[in-house]
Amino acid sequence: MKTKRNLSVLTASAVATFAILACQLGAPAPISTAPQPAAPITNNEPPISVQAPLNPAAAQDAFVAIYQRVIPGVVIIKVSSQQGEALGAGFVYDTGGHVVTNFHVVDGAANNKVEVDFMSGYKAYGTVMGTDLDSDLAVLKVDAPASEFHPLAIGDSDAVAIGQTVIAIGNPFRYLGSMSVGVVSGLHRTLQSEHATPNGGQPFTAGDLLQTDTAINPGNSGGPLFNLNGEVIGVNRAIETADYSSTGQPVNSGVGFSVSSNIIKRVVPVIIQSGKYDYPYLGISSVSLGNPSQGGLTLDEINTLGLKQFTGTYVTDLAKGGPAEQAGIKAGTQTTSVQGLLAGGDLLIAVDGHPILQYDDLISYLVTHKSPGDTITLTVLRGDQKQDVQLTLGKRPV
Repeated sequence: MKTKRNLSVLTASAVATFAILACQLGAPAPISTAPQPAAPITNNEPPISVQAPLNPAAAQDAFVAIYQRVIPGVVIIKVSSQQGEALGAGFVYDTGGHVVTNFHVVDGAANNKVEVDFMSGYKAYGTVMGTDLDSDLAVLKVDAPASEFHPLAIGDSDAVAIGQTVIAIGNPFRYLGSMSVGVVSGLHRTLQSEHATPNGGQPFTAGDLLQTDTAINPGNSGGPLFNLNGEVIGVNRAIETADYSSTGQPVNSGVGFSVSSNIIKRVVPVIIQSGKYDYPYLGISSVSLGNPSQGGLTLDEINTLGLKQFTGTYVTDLAKGGPAEQAGIKAGTQTTSVQGLLAGGDLLIAVDGHPILQYDDLISYLVTHKSPGDTITLTVLRGDQKQDVQLTLGKRPV
């Protein structure tokens, strides 16, 4: 769902709180009736070594230095459409005048023209060169003096770790050039794509997103997410929230999502060259074994299907004539005691030797490493038998 095209918002419909209680009983002593302490737990792992924190003033100076170095490469994007004016962010990709932002920031721009404001104060018009609805990216070509283009370095999102400190810069609620700091909360997340299957079908999946608790609000969309080297590791795309301001704007909840930099590295050069980018296509619907709150299967459902492990993604349906069906992948067809849950489908457990713990792992591998026409090896668990299936990827239909 889009809110004034400033930010894509996922609404949390419910929040569950889980409490875990632990109880430990010691065996009674042979003579005394007093309870005996439990035997200590032995652990052969070495203790975790934590370095002393940096001097707070030094850390502060580091953040100041990063901001001053990267801010010339961050831009403000203003879009006028029938719905009014929307504000987003973007960043300078190269010295040739290309700027990267979100598709939903520029969607609906009149005549594909947008205003791009540089942090120096210079203003210019940009033309939408191409878009990628699957990952919600867009590339603009901006007519401005060469002195205004300060390309930002793009990092390796595969090297990002949960807990790593990150920085977002954008224009939240029209506070231009704002900086916020947080950590990476999760890797290889998926969201619904802006691109749906033909004839008004289900949305495709956008993969390989970084999750962060860095404050992201309307106006941050399209802006960069940095590591502490000042490298772009993501483009801020969406938040998940149940809270809204008095004007209906979504409010940051600490769950934000950014398109990974390795997606940017694959997609943007192709958009500059041809105006579009084609994603690999399997032609399956599946459900992960785990995390039922995110649509995965419960333990009861796993047992009902007769599955032998708790990781992987279970095939529930196949696109007719799609690559998976042609390769012989099987979807569930046998009725079970659970309404709508069909047994007999393949459990996908690895792709090209890389383990699939959940569907996110499969889609992230495909979108960051593979292209239409490539051949992959899917390792499937079919009943009790493990086997490898060769599959040639198609491209997502439009």
